[in-house]
Amino acid sequence: MSSGLGAVHYLGFIALGFGLGAYGTLIGAGGGFILMPLLLVIYPEENPDRLTAISLAVVFANALSGSAAYAWMRRIDYRSGLMFAAAAVPGAIIGALQTSSVSRNRFNLIFSVVIILVAVVMALRPNLEHNPRGGHPLSRWEIKRCLVEADGASHVWTFYPVIGIGLSFFVGYFSSFLGIGGGIIHVPALVWFLHFPVHVATATSHFILAIMALAGTLVHIGTGALAQSWPETLGLGLGVLLGAQLGAYFSKRVKSAWIIRSLAFALGLVGIRILITSLKPLGI
Repeated sequence: MSSGLGAVHYLGFIALGFGLGAYGTLIGAGGGFILMPLLLVIYPEENPDRLTAISLAVVFANALSGSAAYAWMRRIDYRSGLMFAAAAVPGAIIGALQTSSVSRNRFNLIFSVVIILVAVVMALRPNLEHNPRGGHPLSRWEIKRCLVEADGASHVWTFYPVIGIGLSFFVGYFSSFLGIGGGIIHVPALVWFLHFPVHVATATSHFILAIMALAGTLVHIGTGALAQSWPETLGLGLGVLLGAQLGAYFSKRVKSAWIIRSLAFALGLVGIRILITSLKPLGI
């Protein structure tokens, strides 16, 4: 990977970042699950730790910008977000450190399997539906949350914090290890298993991602993985900062089931391509 980019290529990375920021914020993900497959295809010979470093840095920029927009809308559950982020950060640090110990071919194999599974889940369940635990009395292990958005919409839900803490640790590890950010996993987990309202889950996931991705990015800066990749990272980062604002604005105006299904199809194709590439050296 060259440390210098021409003006046309730099503008191309900004445009790509803008699209990633808009779409990622729209569905509550950091965009890394789209960016990382693209980086693997664009740079077929590059070390995985450098590519995951770029992706995590961009995820951080996207999540930070999206969180600022969601903060104005008052959709973030800060108490739950800080609790889950505290569990996700150790996982993110471990995942970032372990990426450099994996060969590119093995990384491709692991990544392709994960991205294909994500594509299948997205295709089968493109809609996230809030499933409140109405009528169930609070147990000693549950927490009740109440949140009122800036537009007056109110939400009440209960959840088991132990489940959220455990999920957040593993999401932090795998998202940092693979460079995908984790929002594509965290948002469904918050909705399906912890009964968060969809819009609150989207906003809170972005808040958690910002903290988690920052931790992973700082690890990559410390190891030098980002040293020769700043032009690409800054171009993508500038794009996502702008795109995230657009995604947050349209988050309540767009029904994205068809977008998610089409993206699932594209991710499945990319995942299969990466899988075939990773199996060739094994003679399969």
